Amino acid sequence: MKGKQIAVIAAVVVIVGYLFSLPVKGLVKPKEEKPNNGMVAGSAKPAVNVSVEMLSATAKTAIGDKLSAQITDLETQLKNAEGEKLQELQRQLAHKWDDVNQPAPAGYYYMELARKQNKFEDWLNAGNRFNDAYKFTQDSTIQAAMVLNAVEAFEHATKMQPDNLDAKAGLGVADVNGGAPSPMTGIGLLLEVVAKDPKNRNANFNLGMFAIKSGQYDKAVNRFKTILEQKPEVEAYFYLAESYKQLGEKQQAIEAYQKCKELMQDPTAGKRIDDFIKELKN
Repeated sequence: MKGKQIAVIAAVVVIVGYLFSLPVKGLVKPKEEKPNNGMVAGSAKPAVNVSVEMLSATAKTAIGDKLSAQITDLETQLKNAEGEKLQELQRQLAHKWDDVNQPAPAGYYYMELARKQNKFEDWLNAGNRFNDAYKFTQDSTIQAAMVLNAVEAFEHATKMQPDNLDAKAGLGVADVNGGAPSPMTGIGLLLEVVAKDPKNRNANFNLGMFAIKSGQYDKAVNRFKTILEQKPEVEAYFYLAESYKQLGEKQQAIEAYQKCKELMQDPTAGKRIDDFIKELKN
C-alpha cells in the first residue's frame, strides 16, 4: 500500500471514531481537568506494562483473519530467529503493520530496530508511529505507553540530528501528550519548529489541535488554513470545520465539512457529516 493511501486511511479511521463520539452539535467546550494519561501519580512509568504481543492481538482483531495471516507467519518465524535474520523479520513486521495502518505494533518493531542499529530513520519512524497510536486509542494505559515510547524515540532522534524539524515536532507532540511535566514544554518545541518553517504540517496541525483543546478556536482556524494552503487533506478540513462551528461561522463550517466529505469518500462518515451540516443549517 502506498504511503499516500495509508495517510488517507489513517485520517479517515481517526476521524470516523471521533465523529461518532460527538453529539451532532460537535465539540464540547473544554473544561479544566487534571491530565490523565494512565500514569502513576508522580511517576514517569505507565501503570501497566504494554507489550507488542498485546497490541498485535488487538490489531489483528481490527484487521481480520485474512490480513493477519502473513503477520502471524512472520511472528512465528521471529520466535526462533537470531542476528540479522531477526532484524530482517522485525523490519518486515514493521512494514506489514504499516500496510494495514496499525501504528502501535509497527512502532514497537521500529523501536527494536532503532535500539539495535541506532539509525535515525528508525527512531523517527518509531516516534511517529507511537504518536499516531496515541490518537487511535482511548485506553489511558496504552496512551501512557505510547507517550513514553515516543519520547524515547524522538529524544534519540533529536540527539542524532538536533536541527531536524520532524524529530523536534514529534517530540513536542509527545511532550504535550504527557511526556513532559508541563505541556508548555511541547508547545515551545512546536513553536520553535514553525518559527523556522512556518508551513510545517506536523507542527501546525498539532498546534491547531491543542488550540482546539484549550478553546482557542481562532488560532486553530489559522493553523488548519496554513496546512490547507499547501494541499487539501481530510483531517485539516474536519477540524477547521469544527473550529468554525465553535466560532459561530456557520457557512465557513459547512464549506469545510463538505470538502472533508469529498476527500473521505466514506459513506458512513459522510452521512454523519451530513447530520452536522443539517444541524448548522437549522
